[in-house]
Amino acid sequence: MFFYLSKKIAIPNNVKLKCVSWNKDQGFIACGGEDGLLKVLKLETQTDDAKLRGLAAPSNLSMNQTLEGHSGSVQVVTWNEQYQKLTTSDQNGLIIVWMLYKGSWYEEMINNRNKSVVRSMSWNADGQKICIVYEDGAVIVGSVDGNRIWGKDLKGIQLCHVAWSADSKILLFGMANGEIHIYDNQGNFIMKMKLNCLVNVTGAISIAGIHWYHGTEGYVEPDCPCLAICFDNGRCQIMRHENDQNPVLIDTGMYVVSIQWNHIGSVLAVAGSQKVVTQDKDVNTVQFYTPFGEHLGTLKVPGKQMSALSWEGGGLKIALAVDSFIYFANIRPDYKWGYCSNTVVYAYTRPDRPEYCVIFWDTKNNEKYVKYVKSLISITTCGDFCILATKADENHPQEENEMGTFGATFVLVLCNSIGTPLDPKYIDIVPLFVAMTKTHVIAASKEAFYTWQYRVAKKLTALEINQITRSRKEGRERIYHVDDTPSGSVDGVLDYSKAIQGTRDPICAITASDKTLIVGRESGTIQRYSLPNVGLIQKYSLNCRAYQLSLNCNSSRLAIIDISGILTFFDLDARVTDSTGQQVIGELLKLERKDVWDMKWAKDNPDLFAMMEKTRMYVFRNLDPEEPIQTSGYICNFEDLEIKSVLLDEIMKNPEHPNKDYMINFEIRSLRDSRALIEKVGIEDASQFIEDNPHPRLWRLLAEAALQKLDLHTAEQAFVRCKDYQGIKFVKRLGNLQSESMKQAEVAAYFGRFEEAERMYLDMDRRVLQLLKTGSGDADDTLLEQAHNAIGDYFADRQKWLNAVQYYVQGRNQERLAECYYMLEDYEGLENLASSLPENHKLLPEIAQMFVRVGMCEQAVTAFLKCNQPKAAVDTCVHLNQWNKAVELAKNHSMKEIGSLLARYASHLLEKNKTLDAIELYRKANYFYDAAKLMFKIADEEAKKRTKPLRVKKLYVLSALLIEQYHEQMKNAQRGKVKGKGSEATSALAGLLEEEVLSTTSRFTDNAWRGAEAYHFYILAQRQLYEGYVDTALKTALHLRDYEDIIPAVEIYSLLALCACASRAFGTCSKAFIKLESLETLSSEQKQQYEDLALEIFTKHTPKDNRKSELDSLLEGGEGKLPTCVATGSPITEYQFWMCSVCKHCVLAQEISNYNFCPLCHSSVG
Repeated sequence: MFFYLSKKIAIPNNVKLKCVSWNKDQGFIACGGEDGLLKVLKLETQTDDAKLRGLAAPSNLSMNQTLEGHSGSVQVVTWNEQYQKLTTSDQNGLIIVWMLYKGSWYEEMINNRNKSVVRSMSWNADGQKICIVYEDGAVIVGSVDGNRIWGKDLKGIQLCHVAWSADSKILLFGMANGEIHIYDNQGNFIMKMKLNCLVNVTGAISIAGIHWYHGTEGYVEPDCPCLAICFDNGRCQIMRHENDQNPVLIDTGMYVVSIQWNHIGSVLAVAGSQKVVTQDKDVNTVQFYTPFGEHLGTLKVPGKQMSALSWEGGGLKIALAVDSFIYFANIRPDYKWGYCSNTVVYAYTRPDRPEYCVIFWDTKNNEKYVKYVKSLISITTCGDFCILATKADENHPQEENEMGTFGATFVLVLCNSIGTPLDPKYIDIVPLFVAMTKTHVIAASKEAFYTWQYRVAKKLTALEINQITRSRKEGRERIYHVDDTPSGSVDGVLDYSKAIQGTRDPICAITASDKTLIVGRESGTIQRYSLPNVGLIQKYSLNCRAYQLSLNCNSSRLAIIDISGILTFFDLDARVTDSTGQQVIGELLKLERKDVWDMKWAKDNPDLFAMMEKTRMYVFRNLDPEEPIQTSGYICNFEDLEIKSVLLDEIMKNPEHPNKDYMINFEIRSLRDSRALIEKVGIEDASQFIEDNPHPRLWRLLAEAALQKLDLHTAEQAFVRCKDYQGIKFVKRLGNLQSESMKQAEVAAYFGRFEEAERMYLDMDRRVLQLLKTGSGDADDTLLEQAHNAIGDYFADRQKWLNAVQYYVQGRNQERLAECYYMLEDYEGLENLASSLPENHKLLPEIAQMFVRVGMCEQAVTAFLKCNQPKAAVDTCVHLNQWNKAVELAKNHSMKEIGSLLARYASHLLEKNKTLDAIELYRKANYFYDAAKLMFKIADEEAKKRTKPLRVKKLYVLSALLIEQYHEQMKNAQRGKVKGKGSEATSALAGLLEEEVLSTTSRFTDNAWRGAEAYHFYILAQRQLYEGYVDTALKTALHLRDYEDIIPAVEIYSLLALCACASRAFGTCSKAFIKLESLETLSSEQKQQYEDLALEIFTKHTPKDNRKSELDSLLEGGEGKLPTCVATGSPITEYQFWMCSVCKHCVLAQEISNYNFCPLCHSSVG
């Protein structure tokens, strides 16, 4: 993170400032000072240049209003962003609330207690309440509309600070003696806060600041410290919540006046002054810290005394009140970001999620991929891949990784450019610094560094990837302590005990290229190792602490940015003589730049680099700068004389919707000059200039310009210089073309201007056609056809099928015409084409196949039959499940294999558990016997499941109906035989059916209706019972005794006992109970329950039937030959009754008039 002073605003009449506050939403800056000074300022960027955005754009005061109303020194200013209000207070205790009206600030409310002075005011997170604390211990909580909610006097206490918790449930009061008390939001005391940072501190202290970050933009980590408390003696503690027993402790070593979090709670700024040994006066400084107490840097500020600081809403600027000036410093945040293969990868926090949201934004196609990552530490990119360094999830135990280390606390996840994780590595060292090359990932803690030779499966099969991940390759991962001197042999092992050993000189930065690894240490020592075998080659000594290191493309020079933003360069291979006369390797180059916060070497030139200095980008060639460019972008890539830069500040304002405008390309001077020379002076002079400043990109530029002018000689030479083999071939091909317009069309196509090229080609083609049409004779006709076909081919190649059709019709090219119709999905046209072709035409099978592919059976069959391929037609029907058609075709063409075909398809359906489909197939093909067999199977299975009886009955009815159809078919076949009509009988189908007849000795062909009868009477008995016809219910239930093989006996006799009991036929009931108690299928407990129930019934009622009718005697006598009425369940004794023509079951004559359909098989009563 870097910062530098960027602007200074003077307050008129040298009035000293006391306080400053920056409105985070609207950007207003309020500053208060002596003699009632209160000003509201606003800095706004005013520029027409689209490239100048963010910090690079010039900013001017768009508002500078002095607010009159205070007489004493203004000591407290605080904003309510939600309601656009400003609350201020002076040394006399006067409080004024200001509101914005038509672009100016006006007094809205005034309040004065006239007793004491206001020491602090704080609005809660939603801007609904304000808490005001007075020096004499008075506390007032008011609402935004000016009403007092509650007030309290804390006796004998001097108050000086107040802060709300994020949920507005807790208030912290800071006392003048340095104590902090915790209260609830109604003013009830809870407890004193434990101040760990004041252990061993003596003497009087006061609170310099309390700031509780409310999590409005999310947290950098779950359970992140967010409550900062700082004392004037420089001691500071950062707590996770008000009762945190283990806060982060910081000793800033300075006299502190003010503290504040940035907008996302990731940086704490601490302002004050520091004693410097070399100077008499104290130096104003601002220190920056992370929530975990890590020091990010120091900003020195001129002036006598700093009194306050405030962050801008986006965290990119900070305002400092010093004497009678406001200084502005620009902040260059350490964003977690990277750039790989046209993709910008960046991370940000969201208030609704504990994880980091990492976005992979493909800038070429403007697509983005989102990934949520817990406890992200850093993002590092190289080539097409990136490494996300994270803390391991404690709740998620990882598997033993390759080298057998358990409980690793950090993870390096290798991802591709759309965020797909390819390979995670669990490590036991903190990856504070991560570098990446095309083959290695290097992660370093302060004491040790870990190297991992990663592999990326580009064109491997899943099987090969599996083998690679399984094979434990020794030496792909190693760890080295920074004090070791590895020789480059295989002495580095994955031994995490090395990482635990301390060092007096910790690592502070690393960088790597394909062959070199550089490790920078806090003392200024630079260690150079070889890669891939890590061996210590050289140690260099610098007099600065590196913050960022970078190697050029041939690893000859190292760029160093130190923690104060000074950029220096070191030549790693130069041999120089030092002051003692000894020859040493390595030389610090003369170039030094200040306030540098980013730099990138060119990928293709070791002397070219770009750097960011404040809000300017400089490009250096051989350490000489070109004129600067105003921008505040972060450099993504420097290649081909072009710098790609990304305005991360702008993206982070709305990270979910990155805009292509935020990617900026800068061309360096030699590219701009070459382009200008080509356009204005000509190819000859430009060629000479490029000769003097050679670069493949410039030669390519020249080649393209020469092509445009059809200067093929220059173009070829330029292509040779930039080693573009395809370009050379293209120029040669152009040379062989005679027509000038053809050459121009080819060049247009080469540059991707396809529409222009197409127009040129069409003009040429039309001329050819015109010439052909004006000719005469047969030869001309064939030529004309050829021309039409050629134009058709041209359109077809470009997938313009509609245009191609017109020309193919004229050129009578039926093959290509069929293809075009197919591509256009014009199946009507295809059908017409097929019908216009003569029989047995070679194109018909192809057209038929086209119809098959889109499932158009009828048209395919017609085409196949037209070219005399009935077998293919049948196969098509089978393929498209048109079995009726298949059978019909097989019959018409006397095919033998229809039976085996059906059997094969049916078994295929059954394998897939599609029994009903198989039944339908058999039924359509008139294989009623097989269909019935499967239907009975389904019915039996459903019956076993004890599902709805009605469904089971329906299934049995369907089975029986299929059997009836089978019988009918058999009769017809036999009848055909007798009458001597041999045509049908001799067919393969009838033969198969006869074989089936001979083998039928199955129970369901003899009595197909048993299952249906059983469930019919079972349902009927229950219906009658529930409707109250108990006697008829009993008669029906008695029938069920014949169906024990279909319905479980326990169900039959339970129903019978119930019906008998209901109709008071206790004799029958007793027999049913005896049967139930003797059933083998029941457990002893169930039998016992039946016995107990029987005992209960028959102790009250004698087990005898009260009414004995002739009917009962008939039933008991076993003369079961009487037909049974399927409507009532009663035996039919009359001579007149109705019989169903389908199922041959009877109904009493007087009952049938109530029915339209047969009660059993549901066929209509006719």
